[in-house]
Amino acid sequence: MAVIKTNSSDVSLLARLIRAEAEGEGELGMLMVGNVGVNRILGNCLDFKNIRSMDDMVFQSPGGFEATQKGYFYQRARDRDIRLAQRAINGERTWPASNALWFFRPAGDCPATWYNQQNTGRFKAHCFFAPSGEDCPSVY
Repeated sequence: MAVIKTNSSDVSLLARLIRAEAEGEGELGMLMVGNVGVNRILGNCLDFKNIRSMDDMVFQSPGGFEATQKGYFYQRARDRDIRLAQRAINGERTWPASNALWFFRPAGDCPATWYNQQNTGRFKAHCFFAPSGEDCPSVY
């Protein structure tokens, strides 16, 4: 059962995003990017107030995703990517992205905090950061 309201276009959009942001991280890394996207829609907090749809989340500016500025993002979604996007939409959460609202790929080690948000862990090249339960209870 989906934790956010979506249609097939939304699933495809998330699929394209997770591939463009994390294909090199494998399926698990792509699922984690999906977790972050879904959390941003669920959260309605901090930098993501009034982000209520997949379009709002993917194309948020400022604060959105770099992948939307690259041609690779605009390629058609593949079946594997669609399945991963649907898993994230259905609420499958994977640590360290379970409650994360942010991720990035640092040149070295993950910092303990990023814009005052706690590091929840690293998966391959990406570091994930989550708000406190007090700041954003909807992602917990």
